[in-house]
Amino acid sequence: MSKLNANSVELGSLTTTQRNALSSVATGTIIFNTTTNAVEAYDGTAWFTLQSSFQATGGTIDTSSRPGFKVHTFTGPGTFNVTVGSKNVEYLVIGGGGGGGYLHGGGGGAGGMRSGSGHPVSASPGSYPITVGSGGNGGPTNGSAGNSSIFDTITSQGGGYGAGRDGGGTGGPGGSGGGAKGTGGDGNYTGGTGNRQPGTSTPVPAQGNNGGNGTGSVGAEGAGGGGGAGSAGSNGSTSTGGPGGNGTASSISGSSVTYAGGGGGGATTTGGAYPAGSGGPGGGGNGGAGATPAGSGTYSTGGGGGGSGYSPSGVGSAGSGGSGIVVVRYQIAQLTAAAKATGGAISFYNNKTIHTFTASGTFTNTSGSNLTIEHIIVGGGGGGASASAGGRGGGGGAGGVRTSIPGLMPAIVDSQFTVSPGAPNALSVTVGAGGAGKVSPPDDQNGNPGSSSIIGPGPIVGTGGGGGSGNTTGLSGASGGGAGGQSQTGGAASPASDGSRLGYPGGNSEGSSYRSSGGGGGAGGAGGSGTGPAYGGGGNGGIGVQLPAIFRDPNSTVGAPGPGGEKYWIAGGGGGSAAGPAGASFFGTGGGPGGPYAGGGNGTITPSANSGSGLENTGGGGGGALTGKGGNGGSGIVLIAYPS
Repeated sequence: MSKLNANSVELGSLTTTQRNALSSVATGTIIFNTTTNAVEAYDGTAWFTLQSSFQATGGTIDTSSRPGFKVHTFTGPGTFNVTVGSKNVEYLVIGGGGGGGYLHGGGGGAGGMRSGSGHPVSASPGSYPITVGSGGNGGPTNGSAGNSSIFDTITSQGGGYGAGRDGGGTGGPGGSGGGAKGTGGDGNYTGGTGNRQPGTSTPVPAQGNNGGNGTGSVGAEGAGGGGGAGSAGSNGSTSTGGPGGNGTASSISGSSVTYAGGGGGGATTTGGAYPAGSGGPGGGGNGGAGATPAGSGTYSTGGGGGGSGYSPSGVGSAGSGGSGIVVVRYQIAQLTAAAKATGGAISFYNNKTIHTFTASGTFTNTSGSNLTIEHIIVGGGGGGASASAGGRGGGGGAGGVRTSIPGLMPAIVDSQFTVSPGAPNALSVTVGAGGAGKVSPPDDQNGNPGSSSIIGPGPIVGTGGGGGSGNTTGLSGASGGGAGGQSQTGGAASPASDGSRLGYPGGNSEGSSYRSSGGGGGAGGAGGSGTGPAYGGGGNGGIGVQLPAIFRDPNSTVGAPGPGGEKYWIAGGGGGSAAGPAGASFFGTGGGPGGPYAGGGNGTITPSANSGSGLENTGGGGGGALTGKGGNGGSGIVLIAYPS
C-alpha cells in the first residue's frame, strides 16, 4: 500500500469480491474496482464511487495502450456519448477511399484525413453521432467516390474515383483525388483534385492530395495513381501504372498506424509485361496488370482501390476503396487497472481484461506468468453477388465463428489455452477482410469470399463466409452464400477441420421466372430461400449470434444490433435480391427478418442500385444486388479475455 495522505491509502485494482473480503479498511482508502470499472473510496462505513469529472461511451474503448488516456475507435456508425462533464478531445477522422477505374483505370483517391486536438465536447448536448464512410466501388467504368466520415463539426471527404473506360478519363475530385485513366493516343488525362467535395469543385479544409495523370498511346496506356493523405499520386508512364500517393501515420491509438494511401494505377500487357502501380502505404490497393485483378483498399484505413489493367486475354476487376475510421482520445486519471498483455484495444469489464482486435496485430503476455485466455474469432463475411438482366444476386455468407466459450456456437467448442510470457511466445492475430461485392454487366458476378481470421501459432482459424451467387449455386464457406438464378441451391456451410460448425448454409433461389435469390447463411441459422412467384422476395440473411456477457461492456460497443433491439450481435448473413411485378417484391434483410441485424447487409429490389454492405468488424455478409453492385462483406474481429 502507498500513503496518499494522512487519512487515505491506495490499494490498487481489486474486484468487488476481493474488496469485500478485506479484513480491515482504513477510512479514505481508494481502489480501482475492476468489476464496476470505477474508482471507489471507503468513508468509514461503506464504499462509494468517486464520480469522474468526465465520462463518455461509444465505439471500441482502449484504456491501456497509452496510459492516462482513453481511446474510442469507431469502424462503423455509432455515437460518442458524453454523460458527465466537458473536455477538449483529440480526433482522427478519415473518409472512405475511392474506387479504382476499369480498363487502364486510375487508382482511387484516399479518403480525406483530418486530425487535431482541443475539440470541445460536453454532456450538453451529450450525443455526437459518428458516421464512418464506406469505400467507393471499383468500376465498371469510372469507380465511385468514397463516402464521408463525420465527427461533430469535423468532416473528412470520401476519396475521388479512379477514372476508367468511357468515363471521361479525368480522375474524380475528393478528399484525395483519383488517378486519371491511361490514354490511348487521344491526349493526356489529368488526375483528380484533392481537398474537394467528391463530384464537385467545392474546396474543403486540407485533408489530401491530387491524383496522378494518365499517359501512353494505343496499346500502351498507363494510368495515374490515386492521391494519398501524405503525397500526390504518381503519373502513369507508357504501359506502366503510377503508384498511389503515400498515406500519413498517426499515433492517436497508442501505436503508429499509417492511413489513407492512394490506390495504384492499372497497366497494360500489350507488347510485353509492364508493372501496375503499387498502392500507397496506408491501405491503398495495388493496381491491376493485364487481366490480374486490382487490389481493394484496406478496411478502416480509407485506402483507395487499385485501377484495373488490360491485356488481349481479358481485363481484371477494379478494386473498391477501403472504409474509413473515426478515433477520439482524451486524457483521464492515471489510476486504472493494469493489463497483463499487449495488443489490440484493451478494456476492463466484469472482472475481465479484454483485448479487442479490429485489425491484425500481436498479443504478447507481459505479466511474467502464464495466462489462460478465452477467445472469439470471427472471419470476414462474403460479398454479395450481382446479376445480369435475367438473374438475381444472392447474399454473402457470414464469417465463421470459433470460440472457447460454451453456448455461443452449437458444435465443438475450442479449449482454452495458455500463453507463456515474453515476445518469443507472442500470438500473431490476423483479422480477415470481408469479400468484395461484385457488379454487372456484362456478366453475372459471384461475390468474393471473406478472408480468414486467425490466432496463431496453432493456429485457430475462423474462415471467411462464402460469396453470394449471381446465377448459380451459392458459394460454400464458413456460412454459405445465397443462390442466384432459377431453382439453384444455397452454398454449403464448410465445417472446420475438427468438425466444428462455423456457420450455416445459404438459402436457395426460387423456381419461377422471377428468380428471387437466397440470403447468405449466418453464424446462428441458415439463409432464407427466395419466395415467389408473383409476390415473392429475396431470402433473408441467416441470423447471427450474440456475444457472451463478458464482452457486453456498455461503455465499449462491439458488434451490431440484433433482434428486439439487443446489441452485441455478430455474423449475420447478407439478404438476397428480388424483382417482380411493380410493388410486389421485397428484398431480403441482413441477419434475419426485420433487419439489418448482426452486421448483415440488405439486398435490393431496384435495378442498378447497390445493395447493403456488411458492417466492419462483425463478419456480416454483403447483400445481393440485381444489376448494381453487391454489398461488400464486413471484416472480422478477434476478442481475447482473461481474469483481471
